[in-house]
Amino acid sequence: MTAKQTQSVTQADGETILTVENVTKRFGGLVAVDDVSFEVPEGQTLGLIGPNGAGKTTLFNVLNGFLEPNEGTVSVNGVELTDSTPDKHAKHGMARTFQLVKPFGTLNVLENVMVGAFMNDRNRSAAERKAHETLEFLDIDHLADRSPENITVAQKKKMELCRALATDPDLLLVDEIMAGLHEEEMNDLISALKQINDDGTTIVLIEHVMDAIMQISERIIVLNEGKVIADDSPDDIANNEEVIEAYLGQRWKEQQEAVEGGADNA
Repeated sequence: MTAKQTQSVTQADGETILTVENVTKRFGGLVAVDDVSFEVPEGQTLGLIGPNGAGKTTLFNVLNGFLEPNEGTVSVNGVELTDSTPDKHAKHGMARTFQLVKPFGTLNVLENVMVGAFMNDRNRSAAERKAHETLEFLDIDHLADRSPENITVAQKKKMELCRALATDPDLLLVDEIMAGLHEEEMNDLISALKQINDDGTTIVLIEHVMDAIMQISERIIVLNEGKVIADDSPDDIANNEEVIEAYLGQRWKEQQEAVEGGADNA
């Protein structure tokens, strides 16, 4: 059992790990995030969806300290971090991956992951052990000595996920990790994210691949034009007419009905 797994057993169930209160972010006259509020309890996997330009990535940037909101507050593990930097967010238990993976090009895969491990332990041997542990967890330890330039897109995404996990986060923000992957690679990452959550890490993820978001999430928030238009279970989101109109589309609904109809007739 890893340290993270041990921690998840001892923490009280149902405590709130992330609190977002009335967050607004403007860029000049553009309101990218508009009075957004929600809470995430420990252990939950929360999906965040919406059309392009809905404010999802801007909200992520506010959540982990890359951007300061014009209004509202963000708290992690009961500590308000609204005007803190990303490194302070990380020290309070938050880690993040990005849609576009940007490795430290002069470092090999192992050393890229060690960057995350060094946040909690400056000892090189301990950081190396932690990096190997996370690489083994995601089945890419055989790539430890490779340059990130010489591995696949899916392997780069796993490497970045390992770097985030090496910080031992309580809360993991995952930004469109399925982008550019084929079905087998997506299924592999879906299984990995489910295991990460089972091991005690709360997950909030942005994703456009609806099959993936529906499989992973216990709850889904939908943003449109910076506002929350729905916050519900995946099944209820899939049947929400406002969400279908704003994002999923009628064709998606018809495809889902056809799949369900085929299952009923099987």
